[in-house]
Amino acid sequence: MNVKKMRTCQQFALVLNVFVSLKKQLKKIIKMKNLFGLLILCFVAFSLNAQTQVIASSESKKTTEISSANPTNPVALIEDALALKEIEYDFGKIPQGKPVTHNFDVENKSKDSLKIINIQASCGCTTPDWERNKVQAPNEKTIVTVGYNAATEGPFTKIITITYNGTLTKQITIKGEVWKTPATSAPENKELVNLKDL
Repeated sequence: MNVKKMRTCQQFALVLNVFVSLKKQLKKIIKMKNLFGLLILCFVAFSLNAQTQVIASSESKKTTEISSANPTNPVALIEDALALKEIEYDFGKIPQGKPVTHNFDVENKSKDSLKIINIQASCGCTTPDWERNKVQAPNEKTIVTVGYNAATEGPFTKIITITYNGTLTKQITIKGEVWKTPATSAPENKELVNLKDL
């Protein structure tokens, strides 16, 4: 939180300096009453705005690098708390009408507890299951089971959003292709009787 507040204060100070500078330039232009001066002022304003965006982006990258390098930084702990062994699973080809499931391994990589608040699937044909109300201790593992009801023929890709520790989220994906099963069973083999007699 302190990093965000500090970054916000720095950006506010930079914007305040831009306005003070613009006010001084505007007074000079009014005295000069010169169109050329107005164009210069517009150019300076746009340049400073672009510079502010570059500085904010640079500060954000530095914060991320510092967070990754410093494991005691709270920002890094929050972002990296929920670790997934895999973020995508391909069921391949599955027969229509045969539900399938896959287990996603989830680990708490932080030094604080982790709680999965909710898991939301992109449609009703996908059903996530997990230990609700469980608080994971540091380095503790759990499983999120995702089921898919293969009712509709064709390829599918479904996104599942995991919400944890308040409002933090991570996404996992399942995909595959459902093939249509035959409407009737195979015909009876009448020659099977003849083979038994041999």
